[in-house]
Amino acid sequence: MNNNIVAIVGRPNVGKSTLFNRLIQRREAIVDAVSGVTRDRNYGKSEWNGKPFSVIDTGGYIKGSEDVFEAEIRRQVELAIDEADVILFVVDVEEGITPMDEEVAKLLRKVTKPVLLSVNKVDNAMREKDALEFYNLGLGDYITFSGMSGSGTGELLDALVELFPKEIPTTEEEEVVLPRFAVVGRPNAGKSSFINALIGEDRYIVTDIAGTTRDAIDTKYNRFGFEFNLVDTAGIRRKAKVKEDLEFYSVMRSVRAIEHSDICILIIDATRGFEGQDQSIFWLAEKNRKGIVILVNKWDLVEKETNSTRDFEVQIREQIQPFTDVPILFVSTINKQRLLKALETSVKVFESRKQRVSTSKLNELMLPIIERTSPPAVKGKYIKIKYCTQLPTPTPQFVFFANLPQYIKEPYKRFIENQLRENFDFQGVPIDIYFRQK
Repeated sequence: MNNNIVAIVGRPNVGKSTLFNRLIQRREAIVDAVSGVTRDRNYGKSEWNGKPFSVIDTGGYIKGSEDVFEAEIRRQVELAIDEADVILFVVDVEEGITPMDEEVAKLLRKVTKPVLLSVNKVDNAMREKDALEFYNLGLGDYITFSGMSGSGTGELLDALVELFPKEIPTTEEEEVVLPRFAVVGRPNAGKSSFINALIGEDRYIVTDIAGTTRDAIDTKYNRFGFEFNLVDTAGIRRKAKVKEDLEFYSVMRSVRAIEHSDICILIIDATRGFEGQDQSIFWLAEKNRKGIVILVNKWDLVEKETNSTRDFEVQIREQIQPFTDVPILFVSTINKQRLLKALETSVKVFESRKQRVSTSKLNELMLPIIERTSPPAVKGKYIKIKYCTQLPTPTPQFVFFANLPQYIKEPYKRFIENQLRENFDFQGVPIDIYFRQK
């Protein structure tokens, strides 16, 4: 199912972050949230009426003088407009229309994407009348709500999901869905070079087709007797005004690529190390339960006397704890070193991600381990795990049935996950483990 991206825009202090928090915390909406994806932006995943979508909060980006204030607003709104499917424009009924609101509205009137004008802090009939002023922004009808109390947010979400692009019915020829391997990473890490090196040397490429993610290119690729789509997120046109916001821009397109992928090939620049932006993209992939392969590019440029692959790998694994069971390869896209090995590893991670362990084999292996190392007793009560099985889900999920599941703590859950990884090959694949009443 396609995930649409919703960008919340507007001037400071109109309640964008409050609305963002309410959207991702609603019981029927919450899937997951990652705070601080890039600088002080927030990224979250929500769902409403069976329609999943991602939310980007572009708040907190205004600093400095009035001139800087206005220039920064324009830059961030332009970025959000360019990458999002729907723009959620938030204004404040208490302050009415301000010059800054008019500036944002001027930009939004020029775009062809849907814009939902949302008037915040409307919690009584008098303020409903005050909201009529916002028709003067020239953006048509609006929705009133109160981010603080939550009133009107249901109607807001109803209107929002109605603006999502309609899914195009697939033809019979398009029904074969190939696995998608997304190449992601921060700007200038070598994503384009990686794709170009593979395309330039391999005669098994079939065709370039428009991807399901806007502006990304899917290259149908056949290697190792395995056919998949290699998704290039690096070939998107460069915007004139994103020089100071390359990190924000890269995350916006990485969000879309990750959500529509099966495997994420994260390319990092060895000369810069595993920086905060790389970690943000890694955790986006992990939170979305995608298979992950890390490629350390430009290793040929690193001084070997002071750096070793072992030390570099240890540093990365320390920064991605507790999910450290991830393949890390050192490559050079310029010299075409170990690139096919990288693809071969990605295929292996994909196969591991979809593997199914039979219930009999799972119990045969895990129950003796659990018997030898049982969960710690709590308040004199002994916890017994009698049965386990893998759930029929797209990603590996296991459920263990116990007499007192509520007393099983996180350290023991980690122990179970480690045992699963030792006995079955789930390298690069996030695993979910649940404990349920017997």
